[in-house]
Formats: sequence, C-alpha cells, structure tokens
Amino acid sequence: MSSASLCEHPLSSDASDLRNRRDMRRLFIALICVLVGVGIQMVHSASLTSMPSRADSVFLSRHLTYLAFSICCGFVAAQMRPAQLQRLARPALFVLTGLLILVLVPGVGSRVNGAQRWIRVNGLSVQPSELGRLILPLAAADLLVRCRAAGYRIRTLPGILLPPILVLPLVAQEPDLGATVFLGISYLMALFIGGWPLRYFALTAGLAIPAAGGLLILKPYQLQRISGFVAAWQDLSKAPWQIRQSLLSLGAGGLQGTGIGSGWQKLSYLPEANTDFVFAVIGEELGLAGTLTLVILWAGVLLTGRAALAHLRPQSFAWTFGQTLLLQLILQALINVAVVTAMVPPKGVPHPFISYGGTNLLVNVTAAGLIVAMARSGDGPP
Repeated sequence: MSSASLCEHPLSSDASDLRNRRDMRRLFIALICVLVGVGIQMVHSASLTSMPSRADSVFLSRHLTYLAFSICCGFVAAQMRPAQLQRLARPALFVLTGLLILVLVPGVGSRVNGAQRWIRVNGLSVQPSELGRLILPLAAADLLVRCRAAGYRIRTLPGILLPPILVLPLVAQEPDLGATVFLGISYLMALFIGGWPLRYFALTAGLAIPAAGGLLILKPYQLQRISGFVAAWQDLSKAPWQIRQSLLSLGAGGLQGTGIGSGWQKLSYLPEANTDFVFAVIGEELGLAGTLTLVILWAGVLLTGRAALAHLRPQSFAWTFGQTLLLQLILQALINVAVVTAMVPPKGVPHPFISYGGTNLLVNVTAAGLIVAMARSGDGPP
C-alpha cells in the first residue's frame, strides 16, 4: 500500500462516517414525517361523525394549525447547539415551575372534568405539564454534567433531585397522576442514561415509594381504574366503558380493517376517538395490518434515532439529552398502545404524532427536532 493511500484512508473513513450519520438523520426525519402524515389522516377520520357537518373539519383545521406551528418550533430546535441548550436549562426550569403554579391559580387555569391543567388564551390552550417532557430531561442532563465535573457526592443529591421536587407535586395537584408518574420515570431515565451512580437510585427509591403510595391513597379513583382494569381480564362486561369499546374496535377491524373513514365505533361509542384512543380507530379501519405497520414505524424511529446518536460520547450532555428524548417518544407510544389494548389501567396518554392535540404535538415535534440537533452536534467543531 502506498504512502498516499495511507494518508487518504482516515479522511475517507471520516467522510464515510459523516455521510452515514447524515443518512440516519434523514431517515429518522422521514419516519417522523410518515407518522405525522398518518396522524393527519387519522385525526380527520376519527373526528367524523354519523352526520357529517362543518364541525367535522374543525378538528383537522386546528390540528394542521398546531402542526404548522410545531414544525416551525421543531426546525428552530434542530438548529440548537448543546452549549446553547445547557445555558437554557435553569431558566427553562424556573419558567416551567412558574407556569405550573399559574395554572393552579383560580381564574387563570382552566378546569375541565375536575382537572385544572390548561391555560387558555384567545381560544388556544397550553398544558404546562407537557412542557416538562422537554425541560426535565434538559435539566437532568445539565445537572449531571455539572455534578460529574465536581465529582458525585452525597451533597449533590439535593441539587440533582430539585427539578422533580419542584415540578412533580405541582403536576399531581392539578390533578394529573399519570403525567406525574410519566415525568418522574422520564427524569429517572435521564439520570440512568447519564450515568448517575446506582447507589443514589436506591436511596431515591426509598424516598419516592412512600410518596407514590400517598398519592394513591389521596386519589381513590385511581384505585377504581386499577380494579376496572383487572375486571377487563376477568369479565369484559364489568370492564370500564372505554376499555370495552377499545377492544371491540380492535376486534372489529380484523386483518385488513373496514377502510379509512368506515369505522363505526368512533360514532359516539369509542370515547376520545381522535386523541387517547386513536390507535383503536386505526385497528378498526386499517386492521391488524395497520397496527403492526405503525409498530414497525416506531421500531424504525428507535433504531434510526439511536444510530444517529451513536457517535456521541456516552454520558455527555448531548448523548443524555438526545437518548432520553428518543426513549420518551417510544415510551409514550408504548403506553398508549398498552392502554388501548387493556395491558395497563386506562389513562389519558395521546399517541405521539398520531393523536389530535396542541401542546402534545408541539412537544413531540420539538423533541424530534432536538434529537436531530443532538445528532448533528458531532458533525463539526463545538
């Protein structure tokens, strides 16, 4: 081998790696776009009623408006650098805490079905707890980098646990126990990915388990949901209404489904057909083939996302933040499918990119943009 080829080989290898990373990012974005496209179609189909009217197109119009704004936010997020995001971690945490306090103020927060979770302005609503799915992992990644530089000590434990201590009780007060648990799991997931010592997890669990038990005692309707979930596997006639209708929707679809727009369960039988139970509408109208295709799409998102982030240094800020956001998306999709198929007790968890919604869609698209940003961060000088 000539000396010229020896000199050229490392450069060509670097160029090839860079090209492969860009291809993975593009494939990741393409799969997200496919999910968004499926969401547009299913929001329109699931919002149809037995007597079509102008109101049927309102959901689609609003969804497209939310989507346009979300895409703009996702594009901006994809241009961010890790250093910029680290500087925003602390201010973002204080803003989130302020919004969560504000939503609990009578006359400011909007109460629906006994829950005060939204701030509505000129017909638009914002659910601050959804923003926690971006800000808590951001805070965790930033704190882990700072504590690792100083060396993990027991005195760093209060600082690491400060974000969930500030945020989770406020979310639970709304009340939204499901979001509280999801945000808590996401924060712990970020700590685990970021390399937080396992001995601190054991200590944290000792503190968190009594608090979780207290929440269940304070909210007896949560126990009713669990008992209804158990009943679904013993006697379907005793199961909660949404579980029965969800399983009937999935069963009615068979292998190939009834066709887009031809489902019957969404016609006032299946509750929250265009949001929490849109997966059941997919099962009825696209059948088992449609639901399995959606699962394959999500598997592709996971694989391409991990491949796009693989070049980053493990436990770095970009690695921790990007991996946590990616796994959060997958976890939310899994929980939604598990609820619809009666694998876990019923809880309002939208399907990412597929369900109708404003803040949830904004957060998911922005999360995808931030994953791309973290994947791009290794392509050039910091």
